[in-house]
This record gives sequence, C-alpha cells and structure tokens, in this order.
Amino acid sequence: MTELKGRDADPAASQSAAALPGPTSAEGARRQGRASEGGMGRWVGARRRAARKQERLEEQDSAIPVELYGLRRGTVTLLTTLAFLFAIFTLVPIAWIVINSTKTQANIFETFGFWFASPFSFFHNFSLLFQNVDGYGTYIQWFGNTALYAVIGGVGATALSAFAGYGFSRFSFRSSKVLFYLTLAALLVPITALTLPLYLTYAKAHLINSIWGMILPSMISPVGIYLMKVYTDISVPRELIDAARIDGGGEARIFFRVALPLMVPGLMTVLLISVVAVWNNYFLPLLIFNVNTKYPLTVGLGLWSERAQNSGNAQLFPMVVIGGLVTIIPLIVLFLLLQRYWRGGLLLGSIAN
Repeated sequence: MTELKGRDADPAASQSAAALPGPTSAEGARRQGRASEGGMGRWVGARRRAARKQERLEEQDSAIPVELYGLRRGTVTLLTTLAFLFAIFTLVPIAWIVINSTKTQANIFETFGFWFASPFSFFHNFSLLFQNVDGYGTYIQWFGNTALYAVIGGVGATALSAFAGYGFSRFSFRSSKVLFYLTLAALLVPITALTLPLYLTYAKAHLINSIWGMILPSMISPVGIYLMKVYTDISVPRELIDAARIDGGGEARIFFRVALPLMVPGLMTVLLISVVAVWNNYFLPLLIFNVNTKYPLTVGLGLWSERAQNSGNAQLFPMVVIGGLVTIIPLIVLFLLLQRYWRGGLLLGSIAN
C-alpha cells in the first residue's frame, strides 16, 4: 500500500511542479540558443578553412615540378636569383616614390631618399592635387581624362582585337595571311615616323583638341590582334565550331555563345595591355591637345615637372611625386583584379599541344 501511494503521489507532484513557472526554463532556452549559434559559427568557420585548404591543394597540384622543365638545380637557383634582383630593381623606384610622397620639397632634396623625414606631409601633399597651380589645370581633372581615355580605348581595343583575332584564326579568305602579316608589320613602324602624317590627318578631320583623336587610335592594337589570334588557335577547337554550325548556329551566335567564353583569359590580358598603353601614352596627347583641360596625367605631370624646375614654387615637386604615386595605384589594382584570369590560361598552350 505504501508503494502504491508513493506511485500515485508522484504524477501529481510532477504535474504541479511542471505547472509552476520558474526562471530555469527561460535561462535554459537562452543557453540552448547561444549553444546553437556557437555551433553554427564553428561550422561556418570549418567550411571556410576547408575551402581555403582545398584551394591551396589545387594550386599545388597545378604547379609544375622543376624536374619537368628539364633544368638543373643550379640553373634554377641562378634564374631565381636573377628574378629576385630584377624584382628589387623594379620595386626600388616604387619604394622611393612612396617614401618621398610624405616629405616636403626641402626634405626631398636634403634627406636620405629611402627613409622618412619629419614633418609627415603626405596628407598635405595629397590635398595639393585638388588645386590649380599657376593656371595649368588640376590633377583630378587630368585623372578623369586619363580614366575616360583608358576605359574607352582599352575596351574598344579588346573588342576589335577579339573580332580580328577570331576572324584570322577561324576563317579562311583570300589574302588573310597577307593582312595578318601587315598587321604585325605595323609594330615595326616607330611612332615618330607617323608624327607629321598623323597631325595633318587629324587637322583635316577636325580631330585636334578632340577626345576622339585620342580614343580612336588607341582602339587599334596590333599586339592585341596577334595575341587573340594565337590564343584562339589554342583555346577554341575547330571541332567545337563545326559542331555548332552543324546544329544550325549562326556565326555571330557561335562567336558570342561558344568562342567568347573560352577566350576570356586572353581577353583580360589584351584588356590590361591596352589600358596600360593608353594610361601611359604621352606622345599622342602631347601632339593633338593644346588645351590643358583635356590633358591626361602624363602630359599634366610633365608640365608640372617642367614648371617646378623653372620656378621657385615650393609645392610643385611634392605634387609631382605624390601625383606619380596616385597615377600607378589604379594600374596595380587592375593587375591584381585580372591576374587570376591569367593563371587560368597561362599553361593552356603547353597542355593543348
């Protein structure tokens, strides 16, 4: 009987205890929520670490061992040393311009060029880029002009190079090889030999002081045409084009839907080369522009440098130095954004062959 009473009393006690509200239930829910959030965070972190590890393994798998190059270990060491010295030779001017962009004009000439000096004038020098010095124009305006010329000229050169390279590679027509060799021969003509005929042509076409006088020649890239022709030969199989034609695809559709996606690494290479060529172009804008509001950075900084040597303005040399630093930053960023496309197609030719 005592045992039966105990059994009968337990359910009632448990029901009354469950009916009583207590702080332990809410606290337990919060603890459970925090535990679930922590578990989710650890799971996401583990997934990211696994993804990064997989990327590193794929990069290691894609690397070609030194033995496959057919080079001796001593030769590889020598080449690596030469590459290291060349890297130092390339980075030394960048280090100098970064350090001296923080100095005043007096410190640029009086202190050691590869170390900082007081006062730290980087932000003051940067603010000078927004000023119109002696009526020559502002750096920001020249920067905008350069970006406009480089974007339109680079994209146009890439598009025309893709069309021409694909045409030379996948179409057989009369005198195609002659035209291709004439395109390559254009690389051998120095720009100085074209100065007078180019200026007379621009004068007749009313392209002097016109942005199209800068953009239209920039859209013609013999190097881009050659690279896209070679890259199309490697990356776009003829069998794939023939199969698309058998399926009833038109030539334009085949180019944009089949060939163009395979040509992306080559297109990015031509785009970078074209943009850098337009960005650094000095001779052409100096020839066709005589209005400082249309100058690119190369001509504008050249004017500042000439003015700094012939005047006593203490702000011009720091402006030239920091202006050169700001000029190279977009090119570095563009290279970092596009270099992953290069790695994707860098060894395509050797693999295909």
